Amino acid sequence: MKHTNIGGQAVIEGVMMRSDKGTALVVRRSDGSLAKEFHHQRKRYKKGSFPTWPVVRGVYAFVKSISDGMSITTRAAEMLGEEEEEPSKFELWLAKRFNKSAMDVVKWVAILLAAALAIGLFFLLPIGIISLLELIFGKTSPVLSAIVQGVIRLIIFLLYIYGISRIKDIRRVFMYHGAEHKTIACYEAELPMTPENAAKCTRLHPRCGTNYLFLTMAVSIIVTAIVSALCTLIPGFTEWHDASGLNSFLFRLARIVLIPLIAGVSYEVLKAAAKRDNLVCRVARAPGLALQHLTTQEPTLDMLEVAIASFELALHPPKGDIEFDEKAADAKEEAAAEAKEEQPQTEERKEENA
Repeated sequence: MKHTNIGGQAVIEGVMMRSDKGTALVVRRSDGSLAKEFHHQRKRYKKGSFPTWPVVRGVYAFVKSISDGMSITTRAAEMLGEEEEEPSKFELWLAKRFNKSAMDVVKWVAILLAAALAIGLFFLLPIGIISLLELIFGKTSPVLSAIVQGVIRLIIFLLYIYGISRIKDIRRVFMYHGAEHKTIACYEAELPMTPENAAKCTRLHPRCGTNYLFLTMAVSIIVTAIVSALCTLIPGFTEWHDASGLNSFLFRLARIVLIPLIAGVSYEVLKAAAKRDNLVCRVARAPGLALQHLTTQEPTLDMLEVAIASFELALHPPKGDIEFDEKAADAKEEAAAEAKEEQPQTEERKEENA
């Protein structure tokens, strides 16, 4: 069986595939045509440099995935032909203030809002719930509090994934997510790269971002419990922690600074679990693979065609970048639509002349 280092991301009506050579993006437009782009990788870190160190590289990958994910999603919408929302006055002010384009500012505002939502939903909300439970049932040790808070966070995460999987538009993205996985599985199984062959392959993959997210939740429980246990060894910490509800709340809030460490450790666990097939690694992969039954859905053959086109472009990239011209494509689509509208009128005239 072949192995590939190509990874991907599902977007609106399309699939992005990334190799060590660059990034390919293919989107299905409303007229059925495939819009394609490819950009060669410009920046590479030297092996042994700080960004490639274990754990540290996971933090870099985490930040880059968020930034690139937003950029790719925005670009996919542009290639699809969706109308862009006008930047707000605040976003235009920021663009002028920082000498950036309005679209760059919109992207970073969206990233910050998404980060704020994630911190609020998966960190502040669990802290609030555990604080409320302590008011009702009494205080617990910092270690037990960290474990309970982690379990609450995991439950919120699972409910969140289940909830968004019920949304129609998100479900289509999850179908393209399934197409991405099936395409990679088809290649690794050494089958001819056709939609029919890919449809027979599994839509679950051990290196999926879903696995990473679940591992992050699980690792956060372990890391915060260990840090909390170490803090109890500090003279006077337990007395300070138990002195008031505000102190225990501040301690829980301070654990947010552990996010980079948790992201880095989770990345290393994911890489190790994906490479090996022993019992420990299978157990580590199992919850994330099970969760992929929600985050991936069975794709249609035309979705698989899109994923295969993106994969082939990433695997065999052109010498230069490919930049999709959406204005030319829009004009061509409009011309085709006008020609289609005129065709029935021409046929009516022929019948009248006959």
